[in-house]
Amino acid sequence: MLPHRLIVIGASAGGTQPLIDLAAELPADFPAAVCIVTHIPAHSPSHLPQILTGAGPLPASHPRDGEPIRPGRLYCAPPDRHLLVEDGHLSVKQGPKENRSRPAIDTLFRSAGYSEGPGAIGVVLSGMLDDGTSGLWTIKRFGGTAIVQDPADAEYDSMPLSAMTQVKVDHIVRAADLSALLVRLAPEPVRGPWELTVSDDERRRVEIEVSIAGRVNAFRKGVMDFGQVTPQTCPECGGVLVQIREGGFTRYRCHTGHAYTGDALLAAVTEHVEETLWQTMRTLEETTMLLENTGREFQANGNVRLARAYERRARELESRSRVFFEAITHNETLSAARLKQNDGE
Repeated sequence: MLPHRLIVIGASAGGTQPLIDLAAELPADFPAAVCIVTHIPAHSPSHLPQILTGAGPLPASHPRDGEPIRPGRLYCAPPDRHLLVEDGHLSVKQGPKENRSRPAIDTLFRSAGYSEGPGAIGVVLSGMLDDGTSGLWTIKRFGGTAIVQDPADAEYDSMPLSAMTQVKVDHIVRAADLSALLVRLAPEPVRGPWELTVSDDERRRVEIEVSIAGRVNAFRKGVMDFGQVTPQTCPECGGVLVQIREGGFTRYRCHTGHAYTGDALLAAVTEHVEETLWQTMRTLEETTMLLENTGREFQANGNVRLARAYERRARELESRSRVFFEAITHNETLSAARLKQNDGE
């Protein structure tokens, strides 16, 4: 364990401004380290460290793999890399995506809970879907502190609401009050050793999941023993999904390592439906074009009967293609927030 507290923060849509405000308000002698994951595209550079450094007195950076964790610093996950906590240092790895994201909030939170126990403080800010819920649950299971932005104060309330629903959080705060809360909590001594509320099997499973995010082979580490094998397949790679129970909710992980909450899996599967429909429509239209081109060749060579047969089949496939186009335009990506919104309409 670190000799000081470790604060891990997860944010997505609507979470950047609260992070800037927090960086502006934390004091220069802040006695804890802060690790931050935001959902950023893999192909885009992240300027968050420069923005946070310019906002307040604490230096922010994209950490190096293996960099020691020091208090009074802000560590931001770089694009397309998971940020993990391991034995007093930071691990920056390109492990399998979790909740379709890399970096993912759950991977950071899970590693912090496992590594730091009651010294870990997890904060879930504004965002869509439910990344952060599983990781915050792990932090609580290992004796840490759980904080959630007040959903009424969040620009997007899905992530805070999910965490509040599934985790017994310690504090619900407005973004404007977060810095004062962390300034109060950070100097508190970490009590240890502590009594773990997790079984040996659960502790081992969390250890393996942290290692998977760090690029350890999931199948060889025994991921298939985590739970019941489901009929669902991974939208990312097509691998078999195993069902993992955590408290009152269910997660999924495939044998290659990709992981999903139920909500993230639902969104990914319904997006995959649209992709599949587009591919089917493309195949039908390519076949239609081939039939038309071949029919014209038969027509030019005087084989009228065969040319008409090809034209007839081309029109049949064109009609089927229109059906798929209608299905595509009526398909929608589903999530808990979307279903709740539609139910209220």
